[in-house]
Amino acid sequence: MDIWNQLMGGFATAATPINLLWAFIGCALGTAIGVLPGLGPAVTVAMLLPITAQVEPTASMIFFAGIYYGAMYGGSTTSILLNTPGETGTMVTALEGFKMAKNGRAGAALATSAIGSFVAGTIATVLVTLFAPLVATYAVKLGPPEYFMLILLAFTTVSAVLGKSMLRGLTALFVGLAVGLVGLDQITGQVRYTGGVPEFMDGIEVVLVAVGLFAVGECLYTALYEGRSVQQINRLGSVHMTRAEWRRSWPAWLRGTFIGFPFGTIPAGGSEIPTFLSYGVERKLSRHRDEFGTTGAIEGVAGPEAANNAAVTATLVPLLTLGIPTSVTAAILLSALQNYGINAGPQLFQTSSALVWALIASLYIGNVMLLVLNLPLVGLWVKLLKIPRPQLYAGILIFATIGVYGMRQSAFDLLLMLGIGLVGMLMRRFDFPTAPVIVGMILGPLAEAQMRNALSIGEGHWGVFLQRPVSAVLLAIIVAVLVLPQLLKLRRKTAPL
Repeated sequence: MDIWNQLMGGFATAATPINLLWAFIGCALGTAIGVLPGLGPAVTVAMLLPITAQVEPTASMIFFAGIYYGAMYGGSTTSILLNTPGETGTMVTALEGFKMAKNGRAGAALATSAIGSFVAGTIATVLVTLFAPLVATYAVKLGPPEYFMLILLAFTTVSAVLGKSMLRGLTALFVGLAVGLVGLDQITGQVRYTGGVPEFMDGIEVVLVAVGLFAVGECLYTALYEGRSVQQINRLGSVHMTRAEWRRSWPAWLRGTFIGFPFGTIPAGGSEIPTFLSYGVERKLSRHRDEFGTTGAIEGVAGPEAANNAAVTATLVPLLTLGIPTSVTAAILLSALQNYGINAGPQLFQTSSALVWALIASLYIGNVMLLVLNLPLVGLWVKLLKIPRPQLYAGILIFATIGVYGMRQSAFDLLLMLGIGLVGMLMRRFDFPTAPVIVGMILGPLAEAQMRNALSIGEGHWGVFLQRPVSAVLLAIIVAVLVLPQLLKLRRKTAPL
């Protein structure tokens, strides 16, 4: 009952006209930022941090939170329509969403994305409200062995997205792992694999590689190989979901939510891991597997989008209760609190109770605002596909260039983006999947750091991964994921007809 009273107090604060205005501006700005590739919520919040000197704490935190989850809504729009992820968390959405758009089902893809984001965001906010201290207590007990096994589980589970050829998929995965190691060693600080190029010392930006592989690669492939093709991507059916699509979407929304939420509470790779895991789960469970990678399966959009938004909302759990940011944007939100002299941690619910509960209440309000903003615009967004191809892809290249240059104001990054785009075009031409490159880039450095930390704990003995119960259970699941499908295939082959 005490939680209910505090939440009602939070709604009373968040629903004041000025706070509602800040929430609306944050949601609208976040949606726009999500649409632009390269300009993520972290960059935007960082640029707007100076407003903390003029705006009171509750209003600014509501504003920044609106930008954060608004960007996750917006990032799916260009992923679906143009195969151009606005955020790394929406890269998986492009896998099936863009194929749906090419087959006249862009409206359904955008609708399941918006509604799935709302459902996941709302459920995750309820979980934050009820279980924040409890979830954080358990999450903080996980150590490097458990994190490494979680990442290894992600590697094995996303084998579902490695394309038709396992060899080509693994090749792409190892390319991503290699690219992720460029720069400074996370533990020793040694420079490695830079080839003497100083710009590589900070590593290669994931967003830059994603924009190069997906957006630039798509544009170059279209110009070189499909420029004269008769196929049109602007064939459009209904902008709403059919009953069958509703039936296929709602279980994926729920599964995605409960996959995404735990990952938001732990520093294990942000929203990228749960989106890939969700995609792998939906591909395994779907009764329409033939649609994956061909015409586009709606479950492949619904699940990852729900996982993405649930993970984003869940980052507030360790941020508010422990003062531990589990994403780059959460780290910047933490610095915004510190600008006001507010220390996030276990005492925050006592020392700044009004701010915390107003922020949680604003998540409920923001989710409704984003649904109201996004659903009516589905038809408008789909009209992007009616733009003639030359102008459309020229526009994509312009936005990609602006987004990538805006990250570090580096001309070198633009040349690198073009080079990666050429690689993306060749991968598309020879049927190498691009998604595993991003998986390897994101998870490779994390896996390396956690493995080395785990071995340090075990004094160099690999048995450390078996000695801890959670780690051992995760290892057993990994073995099952790898072995069971092969055993089932063998059984089918040897079974009498």
